[in-house]
Amino acid sequence: MYSSFSFADTAVGYIIEGFFDEEIVKNLHDEILQKASVFRRINLYLEDSNIENFSVWAVLVDIAFKFRNSEKFTKVAIVTDRTWIRACAAVENLFFEGVVKSFPSKKRMDAMAWISS
Repeated sequence: MYSSFSFADTAVGYIIEGFFDEEIVKNLHDEILQKASVFRRINLYLEDSNIENFSVWAVLVDIAFKFRNSEKFTKVAIVTDRTWIRACAAVENLFFEGVVKSFPSKKRMDAMAWISS
């Protein structure tokens, strides 16, 4: 399950909880592409709100989506306390057109400020 909110016309955020599976990823990607179709480039905020279970396939699909669509993103903020997700964000940043930055949960307000600036 996830909830979405907008910071501005070109910035959208998602808080994900429960399960991170193929269905969630497909819905997220559809919404992100819809927002990106209106604006040339967008900023994206993703927060891990105690996700209980991850599908490895969903994680791989999500990473591939960001690479295939990297020209649509200026900034991506990932908020999580999971070291492996922050490591994935660091690797993504090496090959991404925009900037991917991870933040620990206690710094979520810094992430929101960064993504909205």
